[in-house]
Amino acid sequence: MPLEDWLPEYDVRERHEHRVDASPERALELALCAPSAPDGIVRMLLRLRGVPPAGTIEELAARIGLVERERTPTLWVGVGGRRVRIGIDFVARPDAGGSVLSTETRVRAGTWRARAAFRAYWLLVGPFSALIRRRWLRAIARSA
Repeated sequence: MPLEDWLPEYDVRERHEHRVDASPERALELALCAPSAPDGIVRMLLRLRGVPPAGTIEELAARIGLVERERTPTLWVGVGGRRVRIGIDFVARPDAGGSVLSTETRVRAGTWRARAAFRAYWLLVGPFSALIRRRWLRAIARSA
């Protein structure tokens, strides 16, 4: 698994996938160049989080402090954080007549106290994080 090398242990893991009518290489390109806020719901959720809803998904990753750790034609991995480490990937794999694009998020807190605080935060934010990623994947599939 792509994040396995960068964040093998985690407290929270979230993974989503969607079929895209494009080659794996094109699907990944579409993902990274997709608007970070493809619709009003995602725009509102990013604003509530205090993140400007402008630019691409790749630019959003950089704005929130993720650093690209790996990139191939079909894989992108970004990681960041100190007390709470986060890793996000996009992976495109071949599928009949197109590809399956997935995104995974992993989070690992470095201390017991940080882990307890993050888990409380994630109870509130986790469902919205999942909603954003699912809406991203649907918008990317439509753009193909």
